[in-house]
Amino acid sequence: MAGKTGLKKRLWSDDEKRSICEQTLTPGVSVAQVARRYSMNANLIFKWLKDPRFAPSGSVPAPEDAAFEGVFLLIST
Repeated sequence: MAGKTGLKKRLWSDDEKRSICEQTLTPGVSVAQVARRYSMNANLIFKWLKDPRFAPSGSVPAPEDAAFEGVFLLIST
C-alpha cells in the first residue's frame, strides 16, 4: 500500500462479519450503504455474503436451487 501511511489493516471478528452481513437484509438498505457505514469496500461484504459462515440464513441459495434460464433473441435482417 504505497503512499498510505498510518493506515492499518482492520481485522473483523466473525461476529462482526455476521452482524454486518445481516444489515444487508434490511429492506431498502444496499450493500454499498452498509459498506460506507463501516468505511469499507462493498466487495468485501459481497465476499462475506458468499461465505456460509457469515451469510445470514436463507440468503445464499443452495447449488441445487440454482437454475439457468435461456434467453432467445429474434434478430431480423
